[in-house]
This record gives sequence, structure tokens and C-alpha cells, in this order.
Amino acid sequence: MIQSMTGYGKNIVQLPQKKVTIEIKSLNSKNLDLNVRIPGTYKEKELVVRKNLSSRLVRGKIEFSIFVEVTGEETTTVINKAVVNNYIDQLRQIAVTSADNTLEIAMRLPDALKTEREELDEKEWKSIEEGVEKAINEITIYRNDEGEVLKQDFLDRINAIQKLADDVIDIDKDRMVHVREKLNKSVVDLKAEVDENRFEQELMYYLEKLDITEEKVRLNNHLDYFLKELNGSDSNGKKLGFISQEIGREINTLGSKSNYAPMQKVVVQMKDELEKIKEQLLNVL
Repeated sequence: MIQSMTGYGKNIVQLPQKKVTIEIKSLNSKNLDLNVRIPGTYKEKELVVRKNLSSRLVRGKIEFSIFVEVTGEETTTVINKAVVNNYIDQLRQIAVTSADNTLEIAMRLPDALKTEREELDEKEWKSIEEGVEKAINEITIYRNDEGEVLKQDFLDRINAIQKLADDVIDIDKDRMVHVREKLNKSVVDLKAEVDENRFEQELMYYLEKLDITEEKVRLNNHLDYFLKELNGSDSNGKKLGFISQEIGREINTLGSKSNYAPMQKVVVQMKDELEKIKEQLLNVL
């Protein structure tokens, strides 16, 4: 079962004083490219989160974010009373202003407010951790669904290549006749006397070099191997990529040996289908 590297997962955790939104976005990448954004309160859990994401999502350009919105009355920002009172005393010594104005000016000065570091609540983190799991499950489902779409596209294109390979076999009979006739005509046009036996031997040798039996067998084997991996239990885009390269080699060899326009036209169609497969394989996990 193949998976796409493209996906999206989201989960919202409602805590007594907070609303925590967890988002995971994933795009294709050769390797794992993981970007994690976590509020300072939960920073000590970042390594745990990274390890979980790496083991579950395996590969891709992944952006993981936790957003916290305070919904209760609690706040970690408080007025630094000692600093503000000191500012007020100093302002009164240098200017005569109303108490309200003095307080307003003092509150704008540095360190008038201080943010106390919030300690990690393990019970709270447990709820967030469950939300992370749900978001991972959601993006996994998304990847699986995208993988099914890719799989059907691969099946259609591999079947198209197989059909075109069958067309090559049918055309091959006419090709060999065409090549033989072309060589015979060339000899006649030269108006030269040739040893018929020697000419036949050379002709057979030349035709053997143009024989595509081995390429057809290997191509069919590679196509079958691709389908086997495509229907396997694991998603392995890199392996499918390697198999597609082998398919490409056999198609290229068929093209170089064809020496016959109708067959070359079919080979070009096979190459076109294979290129589309390679493009889509970049999205496979």
C-alpha cells in the first residue's frame, strides 16, 4: 500500500484555560525535513515530538506547529510593582503631573511588565500528546487516500506500457521484413556481385544485433516487479523509482535498436508514460 508524502492533519485540544491547536503539513522531499514549532512552555517535549513524527511519517517536508490561545482569566504576564513604584517616585521628583498621567508614563517604561515562565503541567501535556496522535492519524489517513489515487494512476500507466510493449512485438515481425528488404535493395542498388551465402551470413548477424527479444523479456519482468511492489504492504517510493529507471533503460534500448519508424513511434509513447510515472513517484513515501 503506497502513501503520498502530501498530507494535512489538525486537532484542537480544549483545556480549562487554553485552546491548543495542533497542525501538521507535509510535502514531498527526498529525505525527512522536519520543522517543529512549539511554545516555550512545552519546549522540553520537543525531542519526544520529533522522534514520534520521524517514526510515524518517515519522509517528506513536514511542518509541525502547536498554537496556544488563552481562553481563561489566568495570565503569565504581571505588573512589576516594585519597578513601577520606583518609576512613579522618580517622575514625581522631576515633574508635577496627575497621578493618572504618572502611572500611564511609568507603565510604558522598560520592565514595567514581567512574564513569569509557566511550568509544564504533565497532566495538561498528556492531553496535548493525545491531540498530537490524533493529528498524526489524520495526516496518515490523508496520505493513504492520496496514495490510492497515485496507485490507480500508476496501474493505468503501467498497463499502458504493457499494451504498447505488446504492440512492439506485433510490429517487430514487420520490422524484420522491412530491414531485410532494405538491405537487399541497398545491395541491388550497388550493382555489385556478392556471395549469396556470405551475404546471408552477414545479414543474419546484422539482424541478430537488432533482435529485441531480451529487452522485451526484461521489460516485462521490470513491469511485473513494479506492480508487485506497488501492491505490497509497505510504501517505498525510492524502490519504485529504481525499478522505473530499469524500465527506462529497456525502453531506451528498444528505441535504439528499432530502426523502424512505426516501432519508434510506439517507443516514444512508452517513454511519455514512463516520464509521467517518474514525476508522480516524487510524491510517494
